[in-house]
Parts: sequence; C-alpha cells; structure tokens
Amino acid sequence: MISNNIKLSIKFDLDGAYIPSFNNSFKHLSYLFKQNFILMGSAHNLKEIRLKEKQKISIIFLSSIFKKNKNFLGINKFKLVSEFSKKPIVALGGISQKNEKLIKLTRAEGIAGISYFANKKKGP
Repeated sequence: MISNNIKLSIKFDLDGAYIPSFNNSFKHLSYLFKQNFILMGSAHNLKEIRLKEKQKISIIFLSSIFKKNKNFLGINKFKLVSEFSKKPIVALGGISQKNEKLIKLTRAEGIAGISYFANKKKGP
C-alpha cells in the first residue's frame, strides 16, 4: 500500500492505496482499479469523514482517540463522530496496552499505531 499516490499503486499492481486527510482530490475516481483494490484514508472530524466517503474510501482511520495533539478527539467524541459513518472505522492515535480495552466502547473495527506495535512485548 502506498500513501497518497494512487497511480503508483496501480502501476505496481498493489492491492490498495492510502489517502491522507489533507488530500481532498477526486481525480482518482476516474482511474480503473483492479477487482478488490482497497482505498483507505484518514480523518480527524466529521467533515473529513464525509470527504473520505465521497472519495469512495473503504476504511477510515479516525484520529486521534487518545494522543493529545491538535486532532485529539478523546473517547467520547471519537465514539460520537464515528457513529455518523457506515464505513469501517479504525482507531488511531495514542493507543497503548493500558487503554486498548477502551476501544471496545466504540464502534471501531480495529486499531493502528506504530508505537503500539513497536512497544508490544514479545512472548511471556
């Protein structure tokens, strides 16, 4: 999967592409995709979720659920905003072993995060 370059994903016969929240282009809708090509994208609020739906995104990464940055939602706002989409939602931002159980309080279908998986303990 390549970020923000759908043409390159198609050229290399990849299974999908990622469209970041700042990309508001609809140019990719004119491309021919192979069967089962997946478009994923990120959003930080309801306006961006609506944009990703119009861009025909299949899976939306919604952030930030826990990380207190400029896009911080917190668990309650995350839950509320994610209810406005029928697309699968993946939680992103500040997820740790301490707070991962709280994800079950939302409709998120998965989690993503570099630091979460990089810090995950291996074995007993």
